[in-house]
Amino acid sequence: MTKPVIGVLGASGAVGRSAVRELRALGVTGLRLGGRTTSALSAVAEEDPTGHDETVWADATDPDGLRAFTAGCDIVLNCVGPTYRLRATVASAALAAGAHCVDVAGDDPAAEDLLKDGDPARGGRTVVLSAGALPGLSSMLPRWLAGQGLDGATALTAYCGGLETCSPTVAHDLMLSLTSGGADGAAYGEALAAVRGGRRVSRVLRTAEDTEHEAFPGRVAVQPYLSGESERLATALGLDRLDWYNVHPGPAVRALLNRLPGRLAAGDDPAELADRLILAADLDLAGRKPYYVMDFALSGTASGRPLAAGLTLRASSSYHLTAAVGALAVDAVLRGEVPAGVHFACDVLDPDTVVGHLRAHGAADFRLTGAAAGADQVEEGVL
Repeated sequence: MTKPVIGVLGASGAVGRSAVRELRALGVTGLRLGGRTTSALSAVAEEDPTGHDETVWADATDPDGLRAFTAGCDIVLNCVGPTYRLRATVASAALAAGAHCVDVAGDDPAAEDLLKDGDPARGGRTVVLSAGALPGLSSMLPRWLAGQGLDGATALTAYCGGLETCSPTVAHDLMLSLTSGGADGAAYGEALAAVRGGRRVSRVLRTAEDTEHEAFPGRVAVQPYLSGESERLATALGLDRLDWYNVHPGPAVRALLNRLPGRLAAGDDPAELADRLILAADLDLAGRKPYYVMDFALSGTASGRPLAAGLTLRASSSYHLTAAVGALAVDAVLRGEVPAGVHFACDVLDPDTVVGHLRAHGAADFRLTGAAAGADQVEEGVL
């Protein structure tokens, strides 16, 4: 039986390099490593104990290079961006080459593009989008929490963010998401919006520029933001109410984020603004230990009695979390556990498998409270 060829695009980047390690830990060898810097790819390949990895120059914006990389692959794991500019570029190239595709980012725009070109299910191919930390794990963890005896939950409050370096892809994605990237060309999400009565309601919540939250050390800013993924989550769990906050612990990043919409509207160079965002993250991180936190609280009623539970995940890096979810999605496709067609990772990956993997491999610490602490017998991590 011929061994499947797994291609990792962006293999030397912050997410890609971790994803390669995760795939190797899952027993996947002989990877095809793609990227724009040959020396960096070679360094990643040298970490392969079997010596079977190959390196291929590839740029997601170069059609010829992308075709050469995807040719002969069985699955392509895309770890490059910016997401809202590439949309379904990599996934379309993978499908054209007869390969499945897993994208650690990608959201409504990529799904729209793929379905306009014809459902990949007709060709027996699978595309898994949003197979990362956020989006991705950000929807899987609440689903897992709801499965710990919280079937009657009707309200969710989430706080996600951290103190870490900002990659060029993240910087550009963040800026593009302020003005585009959502379904049908709309904005990716809506600031200050929340779910009330099971539907999106504008300007319900308010930003707090200097506050505290028990899951985050020190002072932070919290910014309400309702994304398409969050709305789909509310529908999947049957929630009446959902409040979602992005958390920004670093003052330099917070200050720049407040100015970004105005600067973009004034026509400032996005590349220069991205560089400033990267620098701001580095300034905030100086002398401090990086971390990333996802905090969820579910509440509702069961048999007429109040029901509440919480889950706090703490990791050293969101990039490592993204890599782990991406690798698990590749593994699920390899095992034939994901049907043909276009899917979001949260809809097709088993939350128990994802949480179990993160715990078993020490990728994150988990703290459970309320009803979930009693239902889950695995020892809690320490925050």
